[in-house]
Amino acid sequence: MTTMTTELAHESRLTRERRRWNVERIAVHAVLLAFVALALGPILIVILNSLKTTPAIFGGPFALPTAETFSLAGYERVLTRGNFLLNYRNSLIVTLASVVLTVGLSTLAAFALVEYRVRFVPLLAGLFIVGVMLPIRLGTIPLIQIMIGLKLMDTLWALILVYTAMSIPLGVTLMMTYFRTVPTELKEAARVDGASEFRTFSIILPLVRPGLAAVATVTMLPIWNDLWFPLILAPGKANQTVTLGVQQFVGQFLNDYPALLAALTLGALPLVVLFTIFSRQFIRGLSAGYGK
Repeated sequence: MTTMTTELAHESRLTRERRRWNVERIAVHAVLLAFVALALGPILIVILNSLKTTPAIFGGPFALPTAETFSLAGYERVLTRGNFLLNYRNSLIVTLASVVLTVGLSTLAAFALVEYRVRFVPLLAGLFIVGVMLPIRLGTIPLIQIMIGLKLMDTLWALILVYTAMSIPLGVTLMMTYFRTVPTELKEAARVDGASEFRTFSIILPLVRPGLAAVATVTMLPIWNDLWFPLILAPGKANQTVTLGVQQFVGQFLNDYPALLAALTLGALPLVVLFTIFSRQFIRGLSAGYGK
């Protein structure tokens, strides 16, 4: 009798714990769904209203487009009066070049800082960490003077060089954590077999691919979304990026709400797509890198 009572009490306790766990899980998912709705709601509202006429926008801003209210006139005005194709090309060139340079230089620098035990390595590593904490916008005036001296003002190269310099400190700091996890025996075996330093580097590079993806993603998103340096260093129409093009288009068509919302949609859409594609690699690589 005592044994049966004990088993019933144990089963009852397990049932209560399981029920409490289910309630907690439902509560956590509800909170997460609320945050998702809070984050995606404004984006969806902008996209939906960009597909409607001006009276429909004011008559029902939260309503879906219908056969009577649906209109692509805003996108037509954006594509015919704006320079979005040129802006997209410039942003693509600047972003890809900056990402490639940042990943390549950060990986080589991190490998050297981890492998070569010399006196000034801790100092260099500390300088890179300081570079992560200090915003590069504090040096805008010296950067302008440097670009004027190099005759690079109002060129895409000015943006590429600044973005690369801005992203390298975080890239080096992140890649160093990955190179430290590579087994020392693997590198020693490669050197014993006669491999050069560059060959050793190429052998261990596949082991740090999550870090490469994290550095590329961390670099790509802020560069595409930046407005400050395109406005300062490359304001000319021929070198405008998407963000700057959207900002100037908004100023010209402030009362044309379909065109205004269409421009905002075209400016934000690539950023959303890029983050959706690389979000898994970004979260996995970044969390693993900082957790090591």
